[in-house]
Order: sequence, then C-alpha cells, then structure tokens
Amino acid sequence: MSFPKSPHAAESPGLSDEAMLRRLGYQPELSRRMGPFGNFAISFSVISILSGGMTLYGFGLMTGGPAVMLWGWFGVGLMVLLLGCALAEVTSAYPTSGALYFMASKLGGPRWGYYTGWFNLLGLLGGEAGGCYGTALFTGAWLNLQWGFTPTPAKTLGIFAVILLLLATLNLFGVRLVSILNSISVWWHLAGVAVIVGALIIVPSHHQSASFVFGHFANTTGWSSPLYVGALGLLLAQYTFSGYDASAHLSEETTKAQVSAAKGIVHSIVWSWVAGFVLLAGLTFAIQNYAGTIGSATGVPAAQIFLDALGEGGAKALLLIVIIAQLFCANAGLASASRMVFAFSRDGALPFSPTWRRLSARTRTPVNAVWLSVGVAFVLALPSLYSLTAYFAVTAINVIGITPAYAIPVYLRLRAGDNFVPGPWSLGRWSKPIGWTAVAWVVFVTVLFCLPQVSPVTVNSFNYASVALVAVLLLATALWLTRGRRSYNIPVYGSATERAEFAQDVV
Repeated sequence: MSFPKSPHAAESPGLSDEAMLRRLGYQPELSRRMGPFGNFAISFSVISILSGGMTLYGFGLMTGGPAVMLWGWFGVGLMVLLLGCALAEVTSAYPTSGALYFMASKLGGPRWGYYTGWFNLLGLLGGEAGGCYGTALFTGAWLNLQWGFTPTPAKTLGIFAVILLLLATLNLFGVRLVSILNSISVWWHLAGVAVIVGALIIVPSHHQSASFVFGHFANTTGWSSPLYVGALGLLLAQYTFSGYDASAHLSEETTKAQVSAAKGIVHSIVWSWVAGFVLLAGLTFAIQNYAGTIGSATGVPAAQIFLDALGEGGAKALLLIVIIAQLFCANAGLASASRMVFAFSRDGALPFSPTWRRLSARTRTPVNAVWLSVGVAFVLALPSLYSLTAYFAVTAINVIGITPAYAIPVYLRLRAGDNFVPGPWSLGRWSKPIGWTAVAWVVFVTVLFCLPQVSPVTVNSFNYASVALVAVLLLATALWLTRGRRSYNIPVYGSATERAEFAQDVV
C-alpha cells in the first residue's frame, strides 16, 4: 500500500539504520539481522488469526452470531487498517524498540511517553499471559481427545508453564532464530487456514446456507437491544487485531527499518484481514449444531465444529494445526514484549532498569528482559488456580492497554501538525483524515471494551476491563510521581560525541 508522500518526507535520505538510530539518540546495541519479511512476519504472527479468531469464536456466536462476526470482521478490519497506517507513518519517523512510548515522548513530552509506555508494556505482558493460557487450554482439549486427559486448573497451569519455558528458550537463541520462526509462522498460518477451510468444505455433507452465514443474528448475552449486542460482537475482531506494534518494537533489529517496520505493520493487518475472513466464513458454513457448538463439552466451540464436521481424527489433526500456530503467536509476542522491557529499561522507566536492559554478549539478545516477561506472564496466570474470573480480570489489561496505546502517538502526531517531520513512509495529504478517523475509532472501541457483556451483571460476569484501565492509570501515576519524572529519560541527540559519530556514519 502506498500513499502520496509529504513534502517533508525522506527527512534522512541516505542514512544507514545505525546512523538514523544515533540521530534519535541511541547507540546501536541489538543485532540487526531481521529482514523486511521477518519484520512483517512478527506482527502477522502476533495478530494470529488462528489464535485470537479461534479462541474468541464462541464469544462471537453468542454476541450477535454469524452476521455480526462476518460483517463485523470486515468493518473492524478496515478501521484497524486505517489505525495501522497512521501508526506506520509515525513508526517510519521514529524506528526504535521503544516504539509507541518513544513516539509519544518525542511528540508530546515525557509524561505522555511514560503513560503510553505503561499501557503498552502491561498490555503486551497481559497479552502474552492470555495468549499462552489460551494455547494451554487448546492443548488440554487436544490431550483430552487423544488420551482422555482431564485438564484441571492446576494441570492447565502446568502446561502453561511448560509453554513459557519453551518460548523463553527459543527467544534466548537470538533474533535470527526468532525471524526464521516467524517466517515459517506466516506460511503455517496461511496453509493452516487453507487446510482447515478446505477440510470443512470438502468433508461434511451438510453446510449452512449463505443467508445463515451472512445474515443470522444470535443473542445469548441476556441483553435485549440488538444494536448493543451487535456493537459488543465487534470485539471479536478488535481483540484479534492487536499486536501489530511488534514490527515497531523489532525495528532496531530490522534492516531498512524506516520503511520495513512501517510496511510490516500495514501488510500484517491486510493479510490477517483477508485470511481471517476466510477462516471465520469456513468455520461458520461448517456448523452442524449451533446450540451444541456454543455449549461444547470441550470448552472450545471451534473444536466442536471440527468434531461434528470431521470426526475425532480430523478434529485432532486440525486442533494440532491451531495449537502450533498459537505457539508461533506466543513466541512472537514474547519477542515483542521483551524488546519493550529492554527499551523501557534503557530509558530508566522500570525499577532495576540496569538489570533488564542487559544484553547477551553472544547473541545481543535482552536475556533478562525475556525472563522478566515470562515471569510476569506466569504471575498473571496464577489466579487461574482459584478462579477463571479472577484470571480474566488480571489479563483484561491486555485489551484495555494495547489499543489506546496505539492511538496516543497518532493523536500527538496530528496535534503536532507541520512540526512533525515524516519519515520515508508517509500518508501525505491523507494523514489527517486517516489519523482522526483512527483516533475516533479507538475512543469508540475503548468504551466498548469497558461495557458489560452479559446480563445480569454478577461478580463472575462483570467486565473487568474498566477496572484494569483505572488500575493502569493509577499505577502509572504513582510511579511517575515517585520515581518516573526523575528516572525516565528519553535521549536527545546533540552531544559532541553523538554529532561526531553521526557525521562519521554519514561520511
């Protein structure tokens, strides 16, 4: 996707990636071994239509049904693409591992950056916990089909811990392996969607009609308003379309970062949009028993569709495809979260920052940041031993933290007007209409995130996203007042040493 370029574009023509990074105030430390495709692949893997779309499919069946799922996916995907384009433009100007918070700091000042950083960081860590736990649930369902395994909360947490250890080990081998795995992940996801949809088209003798798939409205939320329920149903797509800031977080390890990271964001959304629509349509056409799918004994409605349409053998094979895709997703998410921890520590925002910013001498990987990300994700999952409601309350930070963090740099870029100097990937004259549309959409879906989803509202059905939002704001405010305003420091290029090194790079 390309747009007319701003007269201010190509602010730094001819600069190497290292020179551009120095111009932004940082010395190159990370290993720059990821190409443009690898950068796209990490965001595509984090979005993971075979993770979010499959995990939340049951939510969609209950909240508006097929009509809202399919048309909602189309509409939400379009709005997310606009947001991604607006964010890509700012990323092109500021290609650093800090990504969103660095952009906000440069465009709005340190306090904007600090709050954005905490939203982004806790959202990424909550997403890692939620994604890995979802993988553990799917793994438990597969083990149940294969060997009669009974996935109790303790056993599920054990599977979750094994997954975290596996992902940490893979991430410690360096960005080159991460890039290779993400490249494989792209093809795995696309081939997986093709296999799943193909099997669901060919094997079952019965399929739902097109009028059912694109027009059937269903509501088991307890709310009576179709408009309200339909709006809630949009969240399936919005939950899934997250994590594409990974391209920005890996920009210091990507070649031609000013263009590659921007394109990585946009292309990952486009391909996820198309493939996700095909997947949701294929699943919905293959529903054999609507009520039975929602109330599946497996706890995974998509798995019930596989069972009803293909039998136990086919269901196990397709579930295995989904589980491996979810592992790819979680692996990419850990890479993104650990780079955020590294960058935020590099700028003095986290307690014990010198510890978390250390790099491996051999791989130039932020080893301690990887282990911190894994450790926090495990702690976030501990409430699942006692109550899934408590666990979902903790990980609600993911959905309420990530999306607003995307909009803040875009809003500040719009507020800056002509003072913002774009990079080589620019929206040109489309920047303002796309940017303001994106910001308005984020305000709308943030309100949706906080609305009650089930009636009557009880302790178990309460939507804890609003609580998570307040908790993040209070945490960021407390940390800013006690230490952040003194310790948090975004570098400003301009010292004699930096000018000398910059000039040497340019020459």
